[in-house]
Amino acid sequence: MLTMRKLQFSNGEYYHIYNRGVDHRSIVNDEIDSDRFVDSMRLFNTVELKGGIYEISFREDSKKLKFKDPLVDIIAYCLNPNHFHLCLCQRRKNGISEFMKRLSGGYAYYFNKRHKRTGSLLEGRFKAKHLDDNNYLLHVSCYVSLNDKVHKLSYPVSNLVRSSWEENTTDLEGICSNKIIEGQYSKIEYKKFALSNLPYMLSKRGDYEDLMNILHE
Repeated sequence: MLTMRKLQFSNGEYYHIYNRGVDHRSIVNDEIDSDRFVDSMRLFNTVELKGGIYEISFREDSKKLKFKDPLVDIIAYCLNPNHFHLCLCQRRKNGISEFMKRLSGGYAYYFNKRHKRTGSLLEGRFKAKHLDDNNYLLHVSCYVSLNDKVHKLSYPVSNLVRSSWEENTTDLEGICSNKIIEGQYSKIEYKKFALSNLPYMLSKRGDYEDLMNILHE
């Protein structure tokens, strides 16, 4: 039986959300899986969900479809082969919990069906940390977007990575709503800021992983 989560999510507040595959297993096996995970983040992020991703995929505008009433703002994300990180702002009451329930459950259902497996895909309930300071938020957004670099992932594994890095540093449009960053940095300035912090993140990689392990308990 799950215990009550100590951290309560509030509208307008920012959170670092993450989880990994059960037994550290891969949660994406190929680029089709990776793209499906990102599509899930985009299409499940609405107050009134009408149909599943399979049904929505038949719409001619499905690849460009965005909803006017999102549950959360996605500030940054990184999907790695065996875990993911999200930086989210809650927009609606219970928005993060509902969004993560849909994402975790919906993607696991798709993955198990496609790869003919059963059982849990993710390691229990997702983990969350309140980003209660602007400086903390900015640094975590960099850590999230650059997470594959923090883990030094390279080809061919890097082909499975999906990240908000280019959305946050170029004019590429995607699933992010990052006004909190754009209000403080231009795209070029944010890129320089993030890359200037990468050496520190690499040097402190063990500390970040220890923090994750503590929050997993």
